[in-house]
Amino acid sequence: MPSLTPLHETYCRWDDTPPSQADLLEGFAQFLTTPKQNLYGLMHNIQTELLSSALGLSEEHVQRLQRMCLINRFNHTVYEVMRQSGSRIIAPSLRKILEHNPQLRQKSLSPIAQEAISILNGIAGDYFLLQQNPLALPMVLYDHYGAIQRGDVGGRVVIFVHGLCTSHLYWSNHRYEGIGERLLAQRDYNTMLYLNYNTGRRISANGRSLSNLLEDLIERNPRIQSIDLIGHSMGGLVCRSALFYGKQDQKHWFHRTQNLVCIGSPHHGAALERFGFRLQESLGRFPLVKIARHVVNLRSNGILDLRYGSVRDDDWEHMSARIGSMNDSRKPAPLPSHINTFFIAGTMEFKKIKTKTMAVIGDYLVSVKSALGEHPNPRFNLNLPDSHKAVFYGLNHFNIQYHPSVAEQITRWLYPNPELPEQNFLHRHVVDLGIYELDTLLEMQSED
Repeated sequence: MPSLTPLHETYCRWDDTPPSQADLLEGFAQFLTTPKQNLYGLMHNIQTELLSSALGLSEEHVQRLQRMCLINRFNHTVYEVMRQSGSRIIAPSLRKILEHNPQLRQKSLSPIAQEAISILNGIAGDYFLLQQNPLALPMVLYDHYGAIQRGDVGGRVVIFVHGLCTSHLYWSNHRYEGIGERLLAQRDYNTMLYLNYNTGRRISANGRSLSNLLEDLIERNPRIQSIDLIGHSMGGLVCRSALFYGKQDQKHWFHRTQNLVCIGSPHHGAALERFGFRLQESLGRFPLVKIARHVVNLRSNGILDLRYGSVRDDDWEHMSARIGSMNDSRKPAPLPSHINTFFIAGTMEFKKIKTKTMAVIGDYLVSVKSALGEHPNPRFNLNLPDSHKAVFYGLNHFNIQYHPSVAEQITRWLYPNPELPEQNFLHRHVVDLGIYELDTLLEMQSED
């Protein structure tokens, strides 16, 4: 029996199955009618900043002013108008649609709706989960053709794990068939499975869930011989977290895992998240920045974990504040010794035109060093040999997971040809030739 939502709406499902079109409408209706303490707190913080900066008052005087009858009444009125408009107008309208269209309960989401929900989960998925809102995506495996994985599988299984604010649909596009299609063409008895999950949750929470899901998968499918994990961006960190807890909890799937491939994963954090936090702290004395900081601090726990690439529970559970600090307080999470691990980085820089700025930007979101697991502290350096690393010049963070050059490199790693000499592919890939001057590229390649 599916658990009921806080509103006890019997027609609203909240369980481990993907949301339907009805769940989408009910999810928005519930979001508009449940208490929004975060919103009220945000209003209070913004008002505090405005009063203190405009009137030059201390925090104590501002609090006294806010307790006055007039301001209290204003706060309550604004909040009630927002709440009532949702509960009396918008939510009933959405539920009227559900009442007159019961078939929506059996209809799956369109690709556009799936994309929208994936983005919302990346931004506020932890809040949806806390409220038991059907907008919170469950962790589900899909097959290569987009259906939920239900049948028996065996042989070699490859699991694809997507990144922040994306979904299982992001492993191919209208131009490229993707890595899965390339791997399917290599040998028989291959199964491609695609994970979909709530990227707003803590990375370690998703890692534990993935570990449990894989354990259930092999218990239901004893013919599975081996497992390969391929993660893009945050997905690579979720895979590493699953391996960490799979080993710690002595899961059977852990010993059947042979390969791990991380594509553009911020093993040592994403510069954009650190830059945003540092900017908040350094400019926090300016009123407008302080107001913006309150808004930005509403970002999900999953995004916060990207600051330094946290994959363990104890990286965050003892923090004094949810938002954390600029200090790198995470614990080491070494790679399992029995697993072949490969890292891929993208970068928009030239080899001949290197700058500190481009080195930090990398593929726009993750630097090359972070994606390759390189760190000056030996406790955090993931120590992969160069033959297990690849850097792609001209690929950004948003197209590296399905580009054919990346698919070719992964195929060479996972299906090595004994007739070909082993090569070091680090710094050997130049792609998306149209964005560069041809003579510059030829010169770069000739120097390789």
